Amino acid sequence: MTEPKSSHIYTVSHLTREIKTILEDRFSFVWITGEISNYAAPASGHSYFSLKDANAVVNCVMFKNQKRSLKFALENGLNIFGLARLTLYEPRGNYQLIFEHVEPEGAGALQKAFEQLKKKLGDEGLFDAVHKQVLPYLPDKISVITSGTGAAVRDIIHIAQRRFPNCCLQIVPVAVQGDPALNEIVCAIEAVNQQRSSDVIILARGGGALEDLAAFNSEIVARAIFASNIPVVTGIGHETDSTIADFAADVRAPTPSAAAELVLPEKKQLVRLITDLHFSLSTAITQKLAYFHQKVDDLHSRLKSPVQVVATAKQTVETHFLRMQHALDRQIFHGTEKLSWISQTLLGAAPQLQPRTRQVADLYNHLAITMKTCIFENKHQVRQAATTLTALDPTAVLKRGYSIARTLPDKKVILDADAVAVQDRVEIILSKGRIQTRVEKKIHGKDNI
Repeated sequence: MTEPKSSHIYTVSHLTREIKTILEDRFSFVWITGEISNYAAPASGHSYFSLKDANAVVNCVMFKNQKRSLKFALENGLNIFGLARLTLYEPRGNYQLIFEHVEPEGAGALQKAFEQLKKKLGDEGLFDAVHKQVLPYLPDKISVITSGTGAAVRDIIHIAQRRFPNCCLQIVPVAVQGDPALNEIVCAIEAVNQQRSSDVIILARGGGALEDLAAFNSEIVARAIFASNIPVVTGIGHETDSTIADFAADVRAPTPSAAAELVLPEKKQLVRLITDLHFSLSTAITQKLAYFHQKVDDLHSRLKSPVQVVATAKQTVETHFLRMQHALDRQIFHGTEKLSWISQTLLGAAPQLQPRTRQVADLYNHLAITMKTCIFENKHQVRQAATTLTALDPTAVLKRGYSIARTLPDKKVILDADAVAVQDRVEIILSKGRIQTRVEKKIHGKDNI
């Protein structure tokens, strides 16, 4: 085998650099399409991912500076097409694509950004109905945030003057498209909330392409609307246009003119309603007064003179007084007669009290003597019982050095060693205090002491 010439031997680095040069010269920029996978965005701000189709995969990177121009977020599963530079990463010998521009395949970048932001804010709950504020029925002051020279502000002023000429409109002019629009709209919403003088905010602009409505599809405007303590009504674009601001608002109107109509009732209808209510109230009051007048007349016709009522009551009282007096007289008379008869009967049958008095005295003396005897005998019996009780008192026995043993936990007095088993818990009652212990050994027999 012929040995190769030294000039034809490559080092790995040299060969890799040659291949890189050939690739970059041959494919300086390429348009490529595929599906994103293995997406990662570290703290550096760069994006690393793989681009694949059914048969192949290539590593890709998009640096932070290029990502700033994106209108949407890169994510796994997204089909894209874009312009990239082909290069080779020498430390690993892998070729990769460095993207300069990316567009989502199918829908445009703005539409994709719209869908991604709508999903993100929807998942956070910014569009939930529970957060929607109720519009005041008749606002004292309305703040209109829109272009100061556009058709939208003229339409709103015209509708407001036609529906309710007395309304107070505060026009807050802002840019409604372009880079300054975002901060101006957010600052206007915050300024109206800080003033706290308006009852409702109308955020409006005329129609336009999706690019023209970009400010109303931004996250900071949506969050400013959600954070507003004053209800926000949006009237953006035409009836078919829908923006992120519409979803975040408390009420969405299809056009600026419709927003003014939603916020302001029609004064003529209110006047007509008030007139109808006034007529109904007057009619009801008139009917109610007529009813009460009729009722008063009926009651007056049935009402008697106070003098007549007092005279009738006086006569009734006098009649009852006379009847009561006659009844008392009869009771006194009959009672007097009965008492007189009983007195005479007692005098005719008065008993002989002197012999009975002596007998009572004798019985009293005998009872006193008997009571003293019984008390003496009972005291003697009590003293004997106390002596016996003292002799039988367990505490007296304990004081002489004896003790009482009981089982635990049932507390039965132990009279026999067979009543317990080894390791049973035992309580010993002493003259002073108690001891709890366990049985270690049982000794049978009479010579226990």
